[in-house]
Amino acid sequence: MILKGPLAVIGGGRMGEAIIGGLLAAGSFDRASIVVAEPDPVRRAALTESHGVRCVAEGREAVAGAATVLLAVKPQILGSVVDALADAVPSDAVVVSIAAGISTTRIESMLAAGAAVVRVMPNTPALVRQGMAVVSGGVAATTEDVEAVRDLFGAVGQTIVIDECLQDAATAISGSGPAYVAILVEELTRAGVAHGLSPEVAQGLAVQTLRGTAELLDRTGQHPADLVRAVSSPGGTTVAAIEQLESGGFRTSIGSAVAAAVTRAKELGST
Repeated sequence: MILKGPLAVIGGGRMGEAIIGGLLAAGSFDRASIVVAEPDPVRRAALTESHGVRCVAEGREAVAGAATVLLAVKPQILGSVVDALADAVPSDAVVVSIAAGISTTRIESMLAAGAAVVRVMPNTPALVRQGMAVVSGGVAATTEDVEAVRDLFGAVGQTIVIDECLQDAATAISGSGPAYVAILVEELTRAGVAHGLSPEVAQGLAVQTLRGTAELLDRTGQHPADLVRAVSSPGGTTVAAIEQLESGGFRTSIGSAVAAAVTRAKELGST
């Protein structure tokens, strides 16, 4: 199932652009059916040049006649953005939000009664069509609406549908997760350089090792603990490294980081 056009994208930042590019590449929408609302004139010009889509400064102009409205803005400004265009959103449009922490109930309260709202948490690997998007429907969103939104984000990666009560936890794993992985790559690179590798070689080793390990776990369905045991020869280098990670609280830090992200998502939803 493919969402109907026209598509109004409110916010032409990196994530909005990633979604637009993926949709065009997948043939889900043609350029003429996409309108982007972006206040920055430089960004508007760049989006038009790169993707051939029409860009306007005002959200109200973008949503006029739209069948699907994608709210690709930060959670801190979502309320003011929706307030400014709410009465211009067609009553039969599907409204899709990618704002972390903001519930469908809250967005529904800003729109006309009965508005179909679907909440999604994508992540930045969508920029290279390797994203992970978590999808949840609001009260008025039909199964067909949710599946259509899932197909939309399938153009830029993988998707799953979950109960909305789990969105904050998913955000802490896949939404914030690219930052955790990037920190690991950064520190592995730094350590490699400290032991004589060039930055290019060290980062290349780290990136490919992460990519290969993720693919191995995905394809085989192997439990991560089994992979750790398979790599850890008694008395070997991996065991020495893992002992150091454990003594430094590596596992605890990961759990604490996820908990902090969940807490912040809930705070964003309550402000």
